[in-house]
Amino acid sequence: MTSETTNPEEVREKVREGYGAIARQGNSCCGPDTSCCGSGNAKAVATAVGYDETDLAALPDGANMGLSCGNPTAIAELKPGEVVLDLGSGGGFDVFIAGKKVGPDGRVIGVDMTPDMLSKARKNIAAYRKRTGLDNVEFRLGEIEHLPVADNTVDVIISNCVINLSPDKLQVWREMFRVLKPGGRVAVSDLALLQSLPPNVAEMVEALVGCIAGAVLVKETERMARDAGFMDIELTEKRGYVDTMTDGNDSLFRKVMEKLPPGTKMADLVTSLDVSATKPVI
Repeated sequence: MTSETTNPEEVREKVREGYGAIARQGNSCCGPDTSCCGSGNAKAVATAVGYDETDLAALPDGANMGLSCGNPTAIAELKPGEVVLDLGSGGGFDVFIAGKKVGPDGRVIGVDMTPDMLSKARKNIAAYRKRTGLDNVEFRLGEIEHLPVADNTVDVIISNCVINLSPDKLQVWREMFRVLKPGGRVAVSDLALLQSLPPNVAEMVEALVGCIAGAVLVKETERMARDAGFMDIELTEKRGYVDTMTDGNDSLFRKVMEKLPPGTKMADLVTSLDVSATKPVI
């Protein structure tokens, strides 16, 4: 049983509870400075997936909770003045980084369905303003399947290890298409499957909250983006990151790996995936 066949509201509630706990505990689900989707401290995880030390140093305290599986702000090649939407913005990590890139004439909107995460992110706004002199970010409560954003108003959509958690991923892609301006683009980092998960792993709540059980096959990700109407779809697998994020003592991933067939590594089943796509102009 996967998150695609489980009752959607049950899936959302499990994810909301799991990430609410992460927000309340401070930096992680597994202890200070550790990562829910990785092993090591939050800064090391972010550095491993390509975040710049300067960007990380400028973040408000606690915004980086080590929940990354890629660097969508780099893929997006953000430009000054753009309107950016972050799906599943958590404590504001990518929102605050994107805010500096789009500058005073740009705007970054974070959407998250977990009230505890939203509260954490909003508390970080004051520190962001003080450090950057910018007042260009906001956070909205909402589900990524039903975005609280008007049609054709966003230049770029980013998301970091979140879409895999949705029980209706095609609807997420349709919503992204709806809110993007014609010619707008998507830059997503996520986890995707190289092969189907063993049933006992797919059923684990730990795997769901840890960005694994909800993932779909790489080819399914491409199909959903295309079915939603996107063009110029590019997918880049980064299998080495999965080895990095599971190469440690993270208790969540240790539980998952204990359920794998003998001789199987997580990287045999899962890859970090960068996805870029464009909404047609016509």
